Amino acid sequence: MTFQDIFQSSFLENVTSVSVLDMVLALALAFGIGLFIFLVYKKTFTGVMYSSSFGVTLVALTMITTMVILAVTSNVVLSLGMVGALSIVRFRTAIKEPLDIAFLFWSIAVGIVLAAGMIPLAVIGSVVIGLILLVFVNRKSSVNPYIVVLQCEDQESEAQAKRFLELQTQRYVVKSKTVRQGCVELNLEVRLKDDDTGFLNALCGLTGVQSAVLVSYNGDYMG
Repeated sequence: MTFQDIFQSSFLENVTSVSVLDMVLALALAFGIGLFIFLVYKKTFTGVMYSSSFGVTLVALTMITTMVILAVTSNVVLSLGMVGALSIVRFRTAIKEPLDIAFLFWSIAVGIVLAAGMIPLAVIGSVVIGLILLVFVNRKSSVNPYIVVLQCEDQESEAQAKRFLELQTQRYVVKSKTVRQGCVELNLEVRLKDDDTGFLNALCGLTGVQSAVLVSYNGDYMG
């Protein structure tokens, strides 16, 4: 093999397989839609601790997926090698919020659709998905569940507190009950009628009720 044969290899022929205009346009759209996904994630986040790095990951994941799919669609042999390479990748980062999985798949799907040239589908689909998430995730906080940690002196004060909660809330469900000498502790899931939490003051003032604590509850109860 001569020095000239090296520069005539098929490796250099792949340089022009994807035009510069296509690359710039696809990556620019991926960045724009990825930024939109990040903003929707920021507006709809309902977890305990917000992670800005995860939001940046959504933008990067959209652009990276676009870049990979552009390369795959331009070369059949490369696509087979890419499948083999990605099959050995293992991600061990735990997803704490179920909704985060939807955002990850959203970013990957947008990258694939953009690289395939289906720009209207990527743009319109992202807008529709974003609006749906904004409407359903940011619903009224009064329907969100809460946990009431209640300490009573005896069974009579426990029954009185339950009757009071039945009148002041939409519904309540006993999650756990601990009984000790001279103390009954209850964990109850409640649904509020509105945003007013003043009923807790009245509940704590009932005869035999030692303390009442209201805690925000995301639905992942660990009994």
